[in-house]
Amino acid sequence: MMSIDKTLKLIRPNIARLQPYSSARSEFTGSNAILLDANENPYSFIDEEMEINRYPDPMQRYAKRKIALLKGMEPNQIFLGNGSDEAVDLIIRCFCEPSTDSIAIFSPTYGMYSVCAAINNVAVKQFLLNDDFSININQFFDNISSDIKVVFICSPNNPTGNAQPIKTIERVVSQFNGILVVDEAYIDFCPEKSTLNLLNKYPNLIVLQTFSKAWAMAGARIGIAFAHENIIRILNKVKFPYNIGVPSLKVLERALEKTSSTKISVNQIIDEREMLKMKLQALPCVEKVYPSDTNFLLVKTTDANSIYRYLLNKTIVVRNRSNEPLCENCLRITVGKPDENQRLIEILKAYEP
Repeated sequence: MMSIDKTLKLIRPNIARLQPYSSARSEFTGSNAILLDANENPYSFIDEEMEINRYPDPMQRYAKRKIALLKGMEPNQIFLGNGSDEAVDLIIRCFCEPSTDSIAIFSPTYGMYSVCAAINNVAVKQFLLNDDFSININQFFDNISSDIKVVFICSPNNPTGNAQPIKTIERVVSQFNGILVVDEAYIDFCPEKSTLNLLNKYPNLIVLQTFSKAWAMAGARIGIAFAHENIIRILNKVKFPYNIGVPSLKVLERALEKTSSTKISVNQIIDEREMLKMKLQALPCVEKVYPSDTNFLLVKTTDANSIYRYLLNKTIVVRNRSNEPLCENCLRITVGKPDENQRLIEILKAYEP
């Protein structure tokens, strides 16, 4: 098990030495001030109530306090980013030396881990999931190398839909001498499978969540990273000063007052998911619908390329995942509204190879 001191030694030396951009706004914590520090336009003529003429709080203090209460964490354990993708990129930048270090992923999985690594000139080591999309833990530890600094586990996984057992994740984080990132973008659909309660035990663990899925805020682009306060301090040091805009923060504040609405929506989606799964399984063009802990289904079909094009021609857009490992002839289908799901089924019933 890694200590926080050992974990912090994984940070790239130039990042550890970095002096972050500092604004007077981040140094002031009061209210009702006369703001003459940031060269803003003092006149709010577009939306006076939203005050978009002013820069947002660079540390998003109010939102973090609300999220901390909701998740049972401390505000200093929370990083807010422009979507979870910002956190993915920052983690790789902070811990992986370009042209030297690597990340590890379990394929098939979310594609942005590899994209962010490529942008940062960091290699990607792929470990294939088992046929049931579980992690082959022995294969991982038998083949891990010292250049791997960050491991990403997407749980529940995209595109397969399944969550990894917490005991598997804990075995990785307890034995791996690097940073483990658990991406829980879909965890609100199976909250009992979250790894948040491991954070205080393992300082080398970072848990990602998002407001894009269950919270119906994909357009606001707000992701969360939970971690040891010293890791959060590093992420805040590297991020752009005002990385989340005022409109997004205002929407987030309103959403955090409506947690009951989110729970109702999640339950509706889960019910609709099970109904959609049952109807899909009865179709001749469907060979298998995989179990899901998310708001989507991975569906093995008789001919994914043909069915994908057929659905596009009928103005239905799904995701063709046939080129992903273990996903031959598979489509990923998001659970829509009841009428949208019914229309999908009707269209697929009329499909002819």
